[in-house]
Amino acid sequence: MKDIFYKFRENVLRIFSRKNLVWHLLAIALTYFAVVSNFDWNYYVFFNGSKLQTFLFGGVIIGGLVPIFLPIVLFLLGWLRKNTLGVVGAAVAQAGILGWLVSSTYKAFTGRIQPPVHIDSITDISRSFQFGFLKHGIFWGWPSSHTTVAFAVATTFFILYPKNLSIRILSALFAFYVGIGVSLSIHWFSDFLAGAIIGTLIGFVVGKAFKSKF
Repeated sequence: MKDIFYKFRENVLRIFSRKNLVWHLLAIALTYFAVVSNFDWNYYVFFNGSKLQTFLFGGVIIGGLVPIFLPIVLFLLGWLRKNTLGVVGAAVAQAGILGWLVSSTYKAFTGRIQPPVHIDSITDISRSFQFGFLKHGIFWGWPSSHTTVAFAVATTFFILYPKNLSIRILSALFAFYVGIGVSLSIHWFSDFLAGAIIGTLIGFVVGKAFKSKF
C-alpha cells in the first residue's frame, strides 16, 4: 500500500504539464459546443425515463464502488500470491485518487447544476454554471467524477496490460458503462465527455509512471 503515492507529485505535474494542457482545453471546448448547441439538453430530454436510462443507472453505483474495492482486492491478492498485483492495486488506487481530486477541483470552480430529476420542458438548465469557488460543492457538476475515475482506472489497466485483450475489453466496458450511465441520470453528456478525456489523460500518466515498477 505504500506504493499508492509512488511518483504522486510528479504525476500531478505531468497531468497539468504544458503538453497535456491541450487535453484539458479539448474537454472545455467540447463542453462549450455541447452546451451552446443545446446537445446536452436534447440528449437528456430524449433519454430521460427510457429503458436504457434504467438499465445503465447501475453505472452510478458501480462507478462509486469499484474504484474503492478493486485496489483492496488487488492488494490482498498480491500479498497472498507474492506477485505484482499489489503494484497494480497501487496504480489503480492512485489513478482513482487523482481522478477524484482533479475532477473535484474543477467542480469547485465551475459549479455546474446537475440535470433535473423530473423534466420541465420549459426550463433548460443545461447552461447553468456558477463560476466561483464552492458555489455548488464538489459532488455535482462538471466534469463527472464517476467518469473521470472510471476512465483513469481503465486506462491504467490498458497501459499495464498492453497485450491482455480480456483485461482491456473489461476495462473499456467498465469505463463506458459508468460514463454513459451517469450521462443519462446524474450528469449532462458533456460532463461525461470531459471526464472521459481528463480521466484517460490521468490513467495514461499514472500507468506510464508505474510501468517500469510493474
